[in-house]
Amino acid sequence: MDLKDITKDMEDQTDYRLDQRFDELMRKNPRYNNLDAGNRELIFGLIKKYKEKIRRGLKPSRYTIKEEMYSLYHNRVKLNLTKNDLDQIRDLLTSFREH
Repeated sequence: MDLKDITKDMEDQTDYRLDQRFDELMRKNPRYNNLDAGNRELIFGLIKKYKEKIRRGLKPSRYTIKEEMYSLYHNRVKLNLTKNDLDQIRDLLTSFREH
């Protein structure tokens, strides 16, 4: 399971099921072991934010993703984000455009 698996059919997922998929990913995929609780909460917040938009048929534009990444990069020290964390978040945001 990967972040892209969470975003698959996201518009049809309930909040509870989305939460379950996210928790399962964080427990089972060793790629995300580096994320602390704050980073996981940040990522889940992004998922919930874009889920509502995707349900209405609005996928994020490249510009929106770029703005989101700029904001995260600008606040990376305060948010305790590593380059690897930012790459994973970028992958997630990009996956919203694909589904």
